Amino acid sequence: MEPKLDVQHMGKQALSEIGAVFERIPNETARRMCDEIMQARRIVTYGVGREGLMMKALCMRLMHLGFDAHVAGDMTTPPVGPGDLLIVSAGPGAFSTVLGLLGVARRDGARTMCITAQPSGQAPGQSDVIIYLPAQTMADDTGGATSLLPMGSLYEAVQLVFFDLISIMLRELTGQMPDQMRSRHTNLE
Repeated sequence: MEPKLDVQHMGKQALSEIGAVFERIPNETARRMCDEIMQARRIVTYGVGREGLMMKALCMRLMHLGFDAHVAGDMTTPPVGPGDLLIVSAGPGAFSTVLGLLGVARRDGARTMCITAQPSGQAPGQSDVIIYLPAQTMADDTGGATSLLPMGSLYEAVQLVFFDLISIMLRELTGQMPDQMRSRHTNLE
């Protein structure tokens, strides 16, 4: 028997799952993230795998808003220190590289923020600020009720939407217009 693959039905289910996660995120979570970003002199983001792609997307939006934002690992990323903010993603609670970068940032006086679906994990435990996105990751994608989206994709989809909503909030908090963001978009594409 051939499986019935219905993209409209699957799309509705995926969007419903994403919406259900957002119903569990308090407004204070987004406000705390915005406050930390606005207080930072410089911001560096980092994540691994698909989470890393979402962190790069966040960094791009921060740059579009005029923040001094960089991706850890890029050749042009400056050092972090007092007044700076390292934002890492550790959906399942820890990655060795994330733990290493948190240690360096804290040693050198930067504030640290961990975006995670496992707030009791090792990386959140080493961070000044925890942003909890209660979505399925690869840490909890087996047995019981699991997302339609494979592996950690629900968490990553929530990150993408959440980060764009954060960028809208930051745009409003900084009194910018959409055209100001657009003016900072690269012309080298």
